[in-house]
Amino acid sequence: MISRYTRPEMAAIWEAQTRFKIWFEIEAHAADALAELGVIPKEAAKAVWDKARGVIFDVARIDEIERETKHDVIAFLTHLAEIVGPKARFVHQGMTSSDVLDTCLNVQLTRAADLLVEDVDKVLAALKKRAFEHKMTPTIGRSHGIHAEPVTFGLKLAYAYAEFSRARERLLAARKEVATCAISGAVGTFAQIDPRVEEHVAKAMGLIPEPISTQVIPRDRHAMYFATLGVIASSVERLATEIRHLQRTEVLEAEEFFSEGQKGSSAMPHKRNPVLSENLTGLSRMVRAYVTPAMENVVLWHERDISHSSAERMIAPDATVTLDFALNRLAGLIDKLLIYPANMQKNLDRLGGLIHSQRLLIALTQKGCSREDAYKLVQRNAMPVWRGEGDFQALLKKDADVKKYLSDAEISEQFDLGYHFKHVDTIFKRVFGES
Repeated sequence: MISRYTRPEMAAIWEAQTRFKIWFEIEAHAADALAELGVIPKEAAKAVWDKARGVIFDVARIDEIERETKHDVIAFLTHLAEIVGPKARFVHQGMTSSDVLDTCLNVQLTRAADLLVEDVDKVLAALKKRAFEHKMTPTIGRSHGIHAEPVTFGLKLAYAYAEFSRARERLLAARKEVATCAISGAVGTFAQIDPRVEEHVAKAMGLIPEPISTQVIPRDRHAMYFATLGVIASSVERLATEIRHLQRTEVLEAEEFFSEGQKGSSAMPHKRNPVLSENLTGLSRMVRAYVTPAMENVVLWHERDISHSSAERMIAPDATVTLDFALNRLAGLIDKLLIYPANMQKNLDRLGGLIHSQRLLIALTQKGCSREDAYKLVQRNAMPVWRGEGDFQALLKKDADVKKYLSDAEISEQFDLGYHFKHVDTIFKRVFGES
C-alpha cells in the first residue's frame, strides 16, 4: 500500500493489529463452540475472552517470535498464551493455521467489499446528479473518434450510471462469493474438530460455512472477487478516458475542476491538464494487474500449498486500497466536473450539418429513391463539406437529383437537432426508474 493512494478506512482493514484482532476472535469463538461441545473446559473459553478481549496485541513481540518459529500463526498463538496464561493450551484444538488465515482473509475481503459498495454509491450519486443537470444538453456523439450523430451530455453520464450500477451488483455478488468460513482441520475432513465449531464461528464472524474445503478455502472464490475488482477498474478507466478526450484543447467540452493556486505545468503557466483522469487510468491498470495472480492462485497442489500466500499478502490489500482510492477520486471528479455547453454546440456545428446525413438518407428512401442511390447522393454532397467547400444543407438544396425527391422545406426539416432527443426521457426512465 502506498500512502499517496490510500484512504484510512480501507487501510485499517489490512493493518496488523486488525488482522490479529480477527485471528483472536476466530480462536475465541472456536473455543466457545468447543466448550459447548464439552471438548474443552468452559472456564478455559471464558478465560480467553476475559484475558484477551480488547487487548492491543504486541506486533513487535509477535514478529520477534515469528523470526524464531518461522510461522506466523504459531507466533500469534504463543503471544496469546503469554496474555491468557495456562488455559491458552485449549486454544486452537483440532484447527490448522489456514482455518484462521483463510477465515480472517475472507472477513477482511467482505469488509473491504462493504467499503467499495459505499464508494460506488458515491460515484452513482455524482453521476445521477450531473446526468439530470445535463439531461438535454446537446453534444456530438462520436464513433471511432469521429463526429457521428447528436446525443446529450446527460446520456453520456446516464450510460456511466448504468455501468456502475452493474458494477455494484457484481461487487455484492463477489462479496457473497468470498464470505465463507473454514474451520475444518488439516485436510478439511473435520477429523479433529466438530463441524458445529465451523458453523458457530461462521455465524459469529458474519460468514457462512464453506461447503467443502481442503486445508484451504477454494481460491476460485478469490479469483472471482479480484476479477470483479478488475472489471470495476476498467469502468473507472473508461469514464476517465472519456473525460481526458473531452478535455483536449481541440474539444474542450468538459474539464476537470482547476482550483485556485493549482499549477498545471512547471514550464508552461497556461496549462490545465486532466491529471486526475490520467491518474485514474494508471490506478485502474494496477487493480487489473492483481487479477492475474488471483487467477493463478486457484491452482494449488493437492489439499494445499503456499504458492498463493505471498501473492495474497500483496494483492488483497493493494487491490482493495487502490480501487477504494480510485472510486472516491472519480466521484469527486464527476461532482466538480466543469461542463461547457457552448463548446458542445460549437463542435456540433463544426461539420456544417453533416451529422444529419442519416436523416437525409432515410428521407430520400422514403420518397422512393433506392438506398444505394440515396447513399451516393448524400455522400457526394457530404464530401465537399469535409473539405471545407460549403454548407451541407445548401449543397443539398442545389442538387437537382436530390430535389427530385425532397423540397427545400423537407430538406430543412432533416436538420432539426431536437429530433435526436425524442427518446431521452425513455432512456432515463430505463436507467434511473421513475425518479
